[in-house]
Amino acid sequence: MDKIKAAQKAKELVAQMTVEEKISQLLYNSPAIERLGIEAYNWWNEGAHGVARSGTATVFPHTIAMASTFDPELIQTIGDVISTEGRIKYNQHVKYGDHDIFKGLTFWAPNINIFRDPRWGRGQETFGEDPYLSATLGTAFIKGVQGDGEFYKACACSKHFAVHSGPEKTRHGFDAKADMHDMYETYLPAFEKTVKAGVSGVMGAYNRTNGDPCCAHPYLLVDVLRNKWNFDGYIVSDCGALGDIYRDHHYTDTKAEAAAVALKCTCDLNCGDTYDALIDAYEQDLVTEEQITAAAERLYTIRYLLGEFEEVRPYSDIPFKKLDCKEHKELNHHAAQQCMVMLKNDGLLPIDKSFNKRIAVVGPNALSVTALEGNYNGYASEYITVADGVRRVFKDATVTVEKGCNYCDESLNHWSGFQNMISDGIATAAEADLTILVLGLDQSIEGEDTGFDNDYTACGDKKTLYLPATQQKLAEAVCDVCDNVIVVLMCGSSIDLGEKVTSHAKAIIHAWYPGAVGGLAAAELIAGEFSPAGRLPVTIFKGDHDMPDFEDYSMKGRTYRYINGEALFPFGYGLSFTKFNYSNAVVDSIDEDKITVSVDITNAGDMTGYERAQVYASYTDSRYATPHYQLCALKSVEITKGETVRVTMDIDRYWIKAVNDDGERVEPDGKIKLYVGGHQPDSVSNALMGYDCIELEIK
Repeated sequence: MDKIKAAQKAKELVAQMTVEEKISQLLYNSPAIERLGIEAYNWWNEGAHGVARSGTATVFPHTIAMASTFDPELIQTIGDVISTEGRIKYNQHVKYGDHDIFKGLTFWAPNINIFRDPRWGRGQETFGEDPYLSATLGTAFIKGVQGDGEFYKACACSKHFAVHSGPEKTRHGFDAKADMHDMYETYLPAFEKTVKAGVSGVMGAYNRTNGDPCCAHPYLLVDVLRNKWNFDGYIVSDCGALGDIYRDHHYTDTKAEAAAVALKCTCDLNCGDTYDALIDAYEQDLVTEEQITAAAERLYTIRYLLGEFEEVRPYSDIPFKKLDCKEHKELNHHAAQQCMVMLKNDGLLPIDKSFNKRIAVVGPNALSVTALEGNYNGYASEYITVADGVRRVFKDATVTVEKGCNYCDESLNHWSGFQNMISDGIATAAEADLTILVLGLDQSIEGEDTGFDNDYTACGDKKTLYLPATQQKLAEAVCDVCDNVIVVLMCGSSIDLGEKVTSHAKAIIHAWYPGAVGGLAAAELIAGEFSPAGRLPVTIFKGDHDMPDFEDYSMKGRTYRYINGEALFPFGYGLSFTKFNYSNAVVDSIDEDKITVSVDITNAGDMTGYERAQVYASYTDSRYATPHYQLCALKSVEITKGETVRVTMDIDRYWIKAVNDDGERVEPDGKIKLYVGGHQPDSVSNALMGYDCIELEIK
């Protein structure tokens, strides 16, 4: 069904509703209207990396882990599986009359906010710190979720619009201030690109941006989203955000006034209960029936496009056996392998899987399921932790496991027993020939507005870029007693392991929150069953890096694009077990819309592997602020041992234009340098990878 036909049907249906009925449909838990044959529908569902909070489903690597694949095709395939499992579940929910929360087809994902500060607890939900990467992978995810059929397979939602990335503790009353340059160069591009790619929903943020609440923002919602970008889908508030308008932002005095300003800014759907007061706003002439009707029509257009009112609902023939099926599990396993980033390898890896000595698996994430899941997660039918994976892969080894410590709370004598088992962790490492330290965090430490505040975290945001002190103590003690140490870091952000651990460890693997079978993928990497190919979607800063104030939304000093000083491990970096050589890079064509670059990539190593080819741009002269380097193209390609592949990449000129002080994209004053290779062209990446990128120049 095309949008015009769906919109017409929505118009006809909404015309039969009373004002009170229309208002009731603007709440996320929309009630049934029996006289019109309309069933209840709850709009709130989550699917960032698998159908969430609704029984068994495939739990894929979290979004930040997916980002490290640098592979849009893989992300689109994952999105397609998520909507397949979403349809399977929806079909059963409808069959059994279950219209409760987390049972619908409107997934409030992806989160395409820019991970501008490594302390932000929700950065794990994003595609990282780069606008191009976020836009490219976000668009791929949306296409996978929504499909290309006559009806939406499911609906995706780009969130949180816009300029939103902490602090969690003050998000309900915080005002994020960003100038037009940063707005249009960094914070808005991923939203613009996903809107123009056809995303069906956009969610507003909790905070204010430049004075106005994001869910009642005349400039962002009306001038930019609706008028400039011609977005004709639905806008939903973040959950409880409309209540913030009068309670925390003090933007209005009453609930009715808050509801009115949001509706006038075309916020169609309220996750929360503030739109209960729309009837008061209507009776006080704060809103018109036409405004209420327009919102209801946009929402029902979506419901028609999902096929809710068809005699035979679309996708109702997907068999239940496809849920959590073998093919989906195999894809999840592959995704977990592809998301692993090898940060260091002093030659210890790979370890032959016939290794028959003692392996100690030590650390708070050794047996953690929550560290596999991340947040906004579903529930898998099987989990394979790192300790489980090591046992499966190294079947001849003697494997011992100790937690060693908690994530960040150190307590030696609770009534329930010893909660800090550091001596046991040290002891098992001292007896081992090889120790795998499984460190990091989980959603209780870094996450969304946890309400938990201690020396390490403030409501889910980190206070430091180092490991928590209790883990640092354990890790350094293990390094004192064991020569062969491998670190597997499981978290959703940048963490510095400290000089002693970083220098002593023979290998370091950033595993993120890698999904239900991520522990198996980590063990397989250690055994060399595949060549790691993940790339950092964020900068890993040195722990003592002089970061800007967390509340400062200026991009100065932030991310690889504007960093002051050097990174510990740069954006775009990741090691492999094989060796890729780049040669014969040329600019094939230049036109108004795009630039095409091609390059030969040779696998000169001993293993087949995936390479993440990347193109960065820098500017020789500009009167406006421009990044050190700007990712502008990428390609994931599998290359067999000894093979040479000619890789072609298109650069959308949008991404290499300079952004002026008014937020307009303009042709740069001077020349543009392009850098082609498997990493960012900064000096740290060149040194770590052992080669420089190929440099090209264009006007």
